[in-house]
Amino acid sequence: MTPSFYDENAEVYASRNRELPTARLDAFLSALPSGARILELGCGGGQDSAYMLSKGFDVMATDGSVELAKQAEKLIGKPVKVMRFEELEAKDEFDGIWAEASLLHVPRKDLPAVLARIRQALKDGGALHASFKAGTAEGHDSFGRYYNYLSAACLSELLMAGGWRNITIDEADGSGYDNKPTRWLHLRAQ
Repeated sequence: MTPSFYDENAEVYASRNRELPTARLDAFLSALPSGARILELGCGGGQDSAYMLSKGFDVMATDGSVELAKQAEKLIGKPVKVMRFEELEAKDEFDGIWAEASLLHVPRKDLPAVLARIRQALKDGGALHASFKAGTAEGHDSFGRYYNYLSAACLSELLMAGGWRNITIDEADGSGYDNKPTRWLHLRAQ
């Protein structure tokens, strides 16, 4: 149901008044070399990719929704690859991977394999940024979208088991598309 939500609501979702996560973007970009190659997983409407492109980075935007990819292409003026996380095949290709509010849709049982694919796609020392909704039980929201709802401890254990280094998880209150209060986990790892 999650992919169909984004396909059916792509225009509204992409054009919503979303506050750009500028502080997180700037912190992520400052850890990368100038002009670094970045993969954005789950680019949505393309706003984050547009920001990274405007800062001179080489960004490959992807999304699992055909319709959202079309919306992002309009904004960034370049092709967006339609790809699900489990289809990531790259090896040692990216300096950084940006996954803001996207990996939270990966079923918990599949998350270790997806994180392994991400790690494989990064160059040695490459950086990952991802954000998740905090919680303890996986489930669906009022729009029918699946979430893996993880605790910071569970997420940290998952990453350490996968061989990630320099793991930092910050927690912050905010909201999402549903405008409900949300506890967010913002992850940085190498």
